[in-house]
Amino acid sequence: MIRAKIISFTARGAQTGSRIAQALYPAHAEQYARGTDRSIKKTSLSRMVQQAMVDCDLIVFVGACGIAVRSCAPYLQGKQYDPAVLVVDENAKFVISLLSGHIGGANALTEQLAQALGAQAVITTATDGRNAFAVDTWAQQNDCTVHEVPRIKHISGAILAGDPVGLHSDFPLEGELPKEIRVNEPATCGIVLSVRTQLQPFAHTLHVIPRVVHLGIGCRRGTSAEQIEAFITEILAEEHIPFSAIRRVASIDLKQDELGLCMFCKQHNLPFVTYSAPALAQAPGSFTTSNFVQKTVGVDNVCERSAVLSSCGGTILRKKTARDGMTAALAIEDWRAHF
Repeated sequence: MIRAKIISFTARGAQTGSRIAQALYPAHAEQYARGTDRSIKKTSLSRMVQQAMVDCDLIVFVGACGIAVRSCAPYLQGKQYDPAVLVVDENAKFVISLLSGHIGGANALTEQLAQALGAQAVITTATDGRNAFAVDTWAQQNDCTVHEVPRIKHISGAILAGDPVGLHSDFPLEGELPKEIRVNEPATCGIVLSVRTQLQPFAHTLHVIPRVVHLGIGCRRGTSAEQIEAFITEILAEEHIPFSAIRRVASIDLKQDELGLCMFCKQHNLPFVTYSAPALAQAPGSFTTSNFVQKTVGVDNVCERSAVLSSCGGTILRKKTARDGMTAALAIEDWRAHF
């Protein structure tokens, strides 16, 4: 769910803010009508925006662009961190995509909100203006992350200049590729679709990481989140897989309330699923067996089997690794790149 704050400054702006909140449904949208709500009239706009830049996916200013620019400027972190920021005039004639147009989804939200309000969408990013392929927009739409955000400029620059952009993919490709994209052909810059980051086939290589890796894990009771963090970080580094590739963490249901494991998942905003021993025993495939684990929890392997179940019968990327009372395995779900 989108977490949004709508900030207005006049009575008419507050009315427009209410329309925006209705148009954003089912997003969780909070309204701050500074022109009419006496409880916030004297609060600091700067502090409010500073908090919103951290807490929210979307900020909508109802008023002048200048206010929005000056309010956000001190707190900008980079396009991979900043929320989407839109500006709507108080008469709802224009909806302007101001910040984080691609990765943050501001451009798409601008189009949606403009249609709902009967307003004119204003989008100034060059790739959108030319209706050209934008790799960060594509990544966001396909639940992928861009690993080296500063390198987006090389891809976009080549596309806007009419130069070819290479593509290497570890996954099947579906749909019609953009005309600028050349599969497995030499190019100065290009995109690698993979969950691993060690391949560098282009002078300027941009890794786009699908969120399709499932982490199966087991641990001794009382293992801390810090121990789990260090263990998993080491395994991922050995596999050249970033944390952003992980979709879900899985284990046996005996661990559903394991404090360290739950804290680890919360810190990384990762869903945590568990399965019963009989369910784990039904996981398809060949697994590393352990008589001790079988006697202890009722199934011969937890980490590999839970990773495979979580990935809906996917392929194991890394088999069971054991260390200091912890076990982990990685599986990848079946995924296709859609263009």
